[in-house]
Amino acid sequence: MKNTKTRIVLIEDDLALGNSISELLTLSDFEVNWFKDGVEGLLYLNKNIPDIIISDFMMPHMNGEELFLIIRKNRKFQTIPFIIITANMDDDVKFKQLKNGVNDFIMKPFKVKEIVYKINNLINLKKNIEKKFCPDPFSKITIQLSEKDFITTLNEILIKNMKSKIDMGELSNELFISKSTLDKRVRKLTTKNASQYIREFRLDYAVKLINLGEKNIQYLVDETGFSSFSYFSTSFKSYLDVTPRDFIKSIQAEKQSLL
Repeated sequence: MKNTKTRIVLIEDDLALGNSISELLTLSDFEVNWFKDGVEGLLYLNKNIPDIIISDFMMPHMNGEELFLIIRKNRKFQTIPFIIITANMDDDVKFKQLKNGVNDFIMKPFKVKEIVYKINNLINLKKNIEKKFCPDPFSKITIQLSEKDFITTLNEILIKNMKSKIDMGELSNELFISKSTLDKRVRKLTTKNASQYIREFRLDYAVKLINLGEKNIQYLVDETGFSSFSYFSTSFKSYLDVTPRDFIKSIQAEKQSLL
């Protein structure tokens, strides 16, 4: 269960520059998906949510401003930091981009340290804001089980690796117990086996996201670490006796009735 790398979408039509930026960011331990124009990048973004988007301003077919305005209309991208790369930009254009909501600029030529620092600053700011305004539903305050130190530690590990595949061997090693002891202790404290506890823990987190307004099921699948859309849907239906889609509709209807 390794730490998940920051996922970057890079959109740059200059092949030499794009290749250099992609290589340098990869060497800086980022996961980079590089696209040569805005249209190609948008097709990827329709199905994937990165941690940050970096786009050149002047590009054929769709420039950086057009791309930004399109993706910002989608609620799931409203908190994704967006950086524009440009060689020349007069004040009026720059002020317009800032007014639109662009988070930062990188002026060509630039040093790799500059872009790495800006990426890390924006990602850390995003995480701190999310932590402040969306407190984790599985924090220590909410846990009221016997031997809560064990359950607290287990939950913290699960939260940290929410998007990753959980390996029982690595999980038991982090808890300094054997795999069999892990299962026995989870059964004793929750009446569930370890696999069921982990699966339902993730589903509870999905429910929390839905209650916060999330409606995109594929986003829920990605955020909770399920291996496929179908496995998530089947598990959700088995756990809550309702499909994810119908559950989302019921939450929306309930909120609408309160208006």
